[in-house]
Amino acid sequence: MRNRIPLPSHLRRCGKRIPVVAWRGLLCSALIGLYGPPQSTTAESGASLTLYNQHFGVVREPVMLDLEPGLNTVAFSEITAHLEPPSVILRDPAGKVSLRIVEQNYRNDPVSQEFLLQVFEGEEIDFLTTVDGQPATVRGRIVRAPYVMHAQAMQRYGQRYATTQRMRGGAGGGNAPIIEVDGLLRFQLPGLPLFPELGDDSIMKPTLHWTLEADQAVREQLELSYLSGGFSWEADYNWVVPEEGDRGALLGWVTMDNQSGRTFPDARIKLLAGDVSRIQPQDRGVRTEFRAAGVYMAPAEPSVEQREFDEYHIYILTRRTTLRDRETKQVEFVRADEVEGRRLYIYNGSGLFPSFWRTWNPERVRNDQSFGVQSNNRVWIYREIENTEENGLGMPLPAGRVRFYREDTDGALEFVGENEIEHTPRNETLRIYTGNAFDLVGERRRTDFQRDNRNNTITESFEIKVRNRKQDESVTIAVVEPLYRWYTWEIVEYSAPFEQLDSQTIRFPTPVDPDEEVVITYTVKYTW
Repeated sequence: MRNRIPLPSHLRRCGKRIPVVAWRGLLCSALIGLYGPPQSTTAESGASLTLYNQHFGVVREPVMLDLEPGLNTVAFSEITAHLEPPSVILRDPAGKVSLRIVEQNYRNDPVSQEFLLQVFEGEEIDFLTTVDGQPATVRGRIVRAPYVMHAQAMQRYGQRYATTQRMRGGAGGGNAPIIEVDGLLRFQLPGLPLFPELGDDSIMKPTLHWTLEADQAVREQLELSYLSGGFSWEADYNWVVPEEGDRGALLGWVTMDNQSGRTFPDARIKLLAGDVSRIQPQDRGVRTEFRAAGVYMAPAEPSVEQREFDEYHIYILTRRTTLRDRETKQVEFVRADEVEGRRLYIYNGSGLFPSFWRTWNPERVRNDQSFGVQSNNRVWIYREIENTEENGLGMPLPAGRVRFYREDTDGALEFVGENEIEHTPRNETLRIYTGNAFDLVGERRRTDFQRDNRNNTITESFEIKVRNRKQDESVTIAVVEPLYRWYTWEIVEYSAPFEQLDSQTIRFPTPVDPDEEVVITYTVKYTW
């Protein structure tokens, strides 16, 4: 039976130092195994966090250690449930203390009935049952506990490992417990198990167990750093414009989410902006980019301060804050009152993007006469925002979601679209798709197709119509045509001036008055 009693005060130092004398070393080891090592304490200054928006973060925790020369055994349980053990760093930022982690053990077992049955395997416990309709207890010895699947081990070692481990539960992979009651074996629990007191809560919480070697007595505050999952944060923007015009206010929020299994009181929080490469444990050897995000301080009474860090941007919340477990917290990080977002109308009749058709076999695209002849009738609405000081911004904007609102005639704000943006440095331009125009319509059809195999040419002609059904507003629609058939081309006939956007895209800027239809025709000749 594992009934633990408080460790006598004159023996507690054995948990901190393992003397050279062999018999005392064996005695201390036995006592540590029975009672558990002493717990270290944290300083009052609180933890600091650096959060990334791909479900991980860096935790820095002050740890007050009281060590003696030689080997010391220390346990620390103020950690997250998603700590990555190989990332642990224990150091003295001031460089005054020299110590070495001889051994580190990490325990993070999910506590359940099956797990506690494993803990007390081979021992007798009481089981609550009923006899003649009255509560009663039965004494039984746990001969074999059911196997508890270890999710991380299965993820690392695969299905074959999981199957082999399940065989531990019985022939054919059964997972029934074996309990001995009155000399007879049962393949089920005789009642509800009543477990004895564990003596401490180290098994109930994620815990790091260290064997530390110090060359001298240490009574200093050190820093524990590690990577941990269970953190996330993202940026959100709300852009509000009046009933008329396209100049309005931009408000930005940073939303932090803590699912790490631990509360951080009075924490200093940083956010990192940039594309940070990180190898995921389930895909060792695969290089994965993690998109982090950042924030910029508001002009008055900033909640966030920003500075460059390595090849990224790092942002610091100016006030300490408590980030509770399973809590979502929001902080305003940018506010600009006069931001113009010019409306763009784009008609791509084919509906094709280079990222789509360039993944096809180019000869298949060239030889498939029906490729690209479909017609998209929708005219897309984009918002173009210059991230410049002249436009009220001029700051590094993190990746996130932008929501657009317009004020109605009654003063109510109405939602008119949203989309996501990438990291956008200052003095760059944001182009954000927000929806399809109701009163603008497009139509596209192919009027001719000729292939000359002798001269290796294709000649293709199109007719494009755009209509403006607005009652009193003229618009300019950018008619975009991807030249997907082949790499070498020439526009041999055209009814309106065009611009070349890239090696395989042209654009016709097309003014359209209210209730007007404009027709554009062109012929392209491909050679190979």
